[in-house]
Amino acid sequence: MNKRIFLSSPHMSGNEQKYINEAFETNWIAPLGPNVNAFEEELATYAGTAGAAATSSGTAAIHLALELLGVEHSDTIFCSSLTFVASANPILYTGAEPVFIDSEEETWNMSPVALERAFEESQAAGNLPKAVIVVNLYGQSAKMDELMAICEQYEVPVIEDAAESLGSFYKGKKSGSFGQFGIYSFNGNKIITTSGGGMLVSDDVDALAQSRFLATQARDAAPHYQHSTVGYNYRMSNILAGVGRAQLEVLDERVEARRAVFERYVAALGAIDGVEFMPELEGTYSNRWLTALTLDPKKIRVTPYELMDVLAAENIEARPVWKPLHLQPLFEGCKFYPHTEDDVVSERLFAEGICLPSGSNMTVEQQGRVIEILKKHLH
Repeated sequence: MNKRIFLSSPHMSGNEQKYINEAFETNWIAPLGPNVNAFEEELATYAGTAGAAATSSGTAAIHLALELLGVEHSDTIFCSSLTFVASANPILYTGAEPVFIDSEEETWNMSPVALERAFEESQAAGNLPKAVIVVNLYGQSAKMDELMAICEQYEVPVIEDAAESLGSFYKGKKSGSFGQFGIYSFNGNKIITTSGGGMLVSDDVDALAQSRFLATQARDAAPHYQHSTVGYNYRMSNILAGVGRAQLEVLDERVEARRAVFERYVAALGAIDGVEFMPELEGTYSNRWLTALTLDPKKIRVTPYELMDVLAAENIEARPVWKPLHLQPLFEGCKFYPHTEDDVVSERLFAEGICLPSGSNMTVEQQGRVIEILKKHLH
């Protein structure tokens, strides 16, 4: 059997053990500690925000952002539909109701056209959303200028879900730094990892301080254990933060490696009629976390799922594009705004899209193996 080629496996730098050993040598093995503090400072510096708060996951960071914005039962939250369920699950944690917004072609992310229509209808009904969660899919930034302008017009805050786009730029500014809050994920398959973890970033340092309070069980300032607010166990451990510090040191190298993987796929497959790679919006720089493409069913006989089966038979992992959240059983009955009345972009991308192995530690030879199989079946 050929060696397994993963979609996106962890890629260690070799320096992680240094920070882990420091944690053990100083006995900072419990949650919090010097690595957590340093990781927050280093990540905020990288992102260009005033501060950061390390969390147990990106999902926890989104939940904290919603709590900080005062989201409650009966509130509505606008959210990208073409994304992983973790973008929207925290909306349900708060008891609020998600309203899903379709994608557009140029970024595969939230459609400003659909968002504008959603705002117009919600304002007419006297029920503006409490927040908008904009997702940057597979490393590509959404149209932040247009989306931010709409949200600012209605004075509704933005949570930028940059779980997949750490290391990407939008018009010279780091992805994740646009909204009132930004979130990153350090899950095992992300461009850098802490095994599991996330980060909440913001220019509102007071809100970040409150997030740390909420994330450590909301313990009041008292000599005994006193609690006046519901809290959560959402802080990152000092050991995992040490892993994150070493990973952050090589983030730019990981971005370049992923972009090189993408370019090799384009060079080999881009001329095949019916194959279209995820675009990169002018003025943006994607980390190309995953190489994603679509197969035109009018020109390519094999479907994404058939192609995934072919790759799986060769011990190669590939995935479909995210199933839109408005199609998920969990969110049945939730309101959805398509890009246009006769064009539901997210559904088309889901039906025609596939994500290829994209790890920064995948060798050129391994990628060549993937490409040869794809060439054979796409032609």
